[in-house]
Amino acid sequence: MTTRPLPPITPDSRPFWDGCAHGELRVQRCRACAGLQLPPRARCRACGADTFDWATLPPRGVVYSFTIVHRAPTPAFRDDVPYVLALVEVAPGARLMLNVVDCEASAMGIGAPVDIGFEPREADGATAFLPVARLSPATDPPDARPAAR
Repeated sequence: MTTRPLPPITPDSRPFWDGCAHGELRVQRCRACAGLQLPPRARCRACGADTFDWATLPPRGVVYSFTIVHRAPTPAFRDDVPYVLALVEVAPGARLMLNVVDCEASAMGIGAPVDIGFEPREADGATAFLPVARLSPATDPPDARPAAR
């Protein structure tokens, strides 16, 4: 089996990854406009400012969009297909692309509430804690959810 790659950790994203290692979901908060943003970046996407604080959010969100991956992007993911990849809104303006684990693809739907956890992954002697999503226990079946907009 090929080792899955770890995400790159940059100066802009280090507080996010440090939070993941401590079981916290951290997002950038712009000091100029107070907007929240994920993924972390050097400048605020709303106002262009370059100074941020970090906010810790509850580890849950709502599926904004999703896809079911049937073809592995690299050999490292071949044993996982099919799997669900979701864009999860954790706060207004803050969305995160996450694997949805412990989930049958047919159970996924737009608007589904998810809980976010953190799982360790090792590669090349390094360890990172990656955020993953799980359907919240109170999730309704897909046919009971409102239709996508």
